Amino acid sequence: MELNKALEALRDLESTLAVCRHAIGVLSYDGETIAPRNSAVGRGKTTAYLAGIEHELLTGAKTRDLIDTLSASADQLDDCTRRRVTLIRRDADDLTLIPAKEYMDYQQLLAEASGVWHVAKPANDYAAFAPYLERIIDYNIRYAQRKDPTKAPYDVLLDTYEEGACMADLDPFFDLLRTELTPLILEIKGRPRPDDSFLHGCFPIERQRAFSDRLMALMQLNRDDCSIGETEHPFTEGLNKHDVRITTHYFENDVTASMFSVIHEGGHAMYELGSGDELEGTYAAGGSTTGIHESQSRFYENLIGRSEAFCHAVLPIMQELFPAQLQGVTPQMLYRAFNVAEPSLIRTEADELTYGLHVLVRYELEKRMLSGALKVKDIPGEWNRLMHEVLGVTVPDDRRGALQDTHWASGLVGYFPSYALGSAYGVQMLERMQQDMDVYALVAKGDIAPITAWLRQRLHRYGKLYAPADVFKNVFEAPFDPSKYTTYLKDKFSALYGL
Repeated sequence: MELNKALEALRDLESTLAVCRHAIGVLSYDGETIAPRNSAVGRGKTTAYLAGIEHELLTGAKTRDLIDTLSASADQLDDCTRRRVTLIRRDADDLTLIPAKEYMDYQQLLAEASGVWHVAKPANDYAAFAPYLERIIDYNIRYAQRKDPTKAPYDVLLDTYEEGACMADLDPFFDLLRTELTPLILEIKGRPRPDDSFLHGCFPIERQRAFSDRLMALMQLNRDDCSIGETEHPFTEGLNKHDVRITTHYFENDVTASMFSVIHEGGHAMYELGSGDELEGTYAAGGSTTGIHESQSRFYENLIGRSEAFCHAVLPIMQELFPAQLQGVTPQMLYRAFNVAEPSLIRTEADELTYGLHVLVRYELEKRMLSGALKVKDIPGEWNRLMHEVLGVTVPDDRRGALQDTHWASGLVGYFPSYALGSAYGVQMLERMQQDMDVYALVAKGDIAPITAWLRQRLHRYGKLYAPADVFKNVFEAPFDPSKYTTYLKDKFSALYGL
């Protein structure tokens, strides 16, 4: 095949795959938000059919010939095209390991598992979800063993989400979090708890929806390209750079639960919306890795949203929408309330200091699940034990325990470490950014645009063009150093609690 014809065929392949994935993404978003409860089986069949088309496209002889032709001419390709070919080859190699019917059946399983989870969680019915989780774990173990039988299955899955990640690196990372942060958490327990009662009154849902709109405006999220929906577990669906959908969940007695979800998911949306126009519809569009993606959501949620400077910007909006609840509250009071640090049950509502230990619990569970040492039926008991051991909390039920996250129901086994890595990555991004601008002076004025522009210039516009090591060079201009993250947390919370 001539090179020009191969390049044209590459664009056609990417366009067709983008169409399939767009349709699958819309189906998934619909199932998580507005679809009726009994729609999962039918939706799963449609998803499986589309996944079968994707499988056929990526594993067929025509695509293999195309990849081989382009790879043989790699020295004649630009950097972007070489990266696209590398990414397509990786997915094609992975799918070649899985028979088409098995892959399609798995996609249907995930659609059904998600539907069951949405019912099982509020009903506190782990037994109803467990058979689906068993099949999901079994599939992931089989896939990992096929991909690289010389590696532990969990290492294979970790690398799928965060290129280069493995237990040998993550074990010391999580050990650092536990060793460095646990003494501080224990010391804070003995200090007076800041008053956050004004954040837990009655906040009408309609007013909270208006607050979400104002937060998205403050973040300068383009509403023509980014919508917001409601779901049990907040997430972001990036369909393309002109169709990004964030979600939230409202609690009438807690205005911050949705607030920080909107800011977190808004950070994901910023990344997707900032992908370069020239990457749209190609394999290089989207985010580099899940850890880098989470660095953006955690950056906006915590480094911006929980900063004292942001309290100056957001408090007037909150007092306008909730005048009775926020009467007499100052930015300093709001800052302390936003940063109450205490062990809790729910990861998505955890404070910045204890959050990494929530992820540690899931990391330890996944390691044992993928090694076969932990059976699905025993997960709730082990979850509860680890939550008590690591965070000192007693889990009252599975709804607030092993059923609280949607990730396993969606097949995202190996994703959780990305949250802790992303939190740490964000601190180094902030450190480098502060060399170029007074970040918090801008935030205090509600001027987020220069911050987003900096991230867009150094990270967002490159999509998947860079592997994590190259992202560090381009954004951090230094190797990843997790001690910067623990130092940041110790400095911030020691100051907050007068330690």
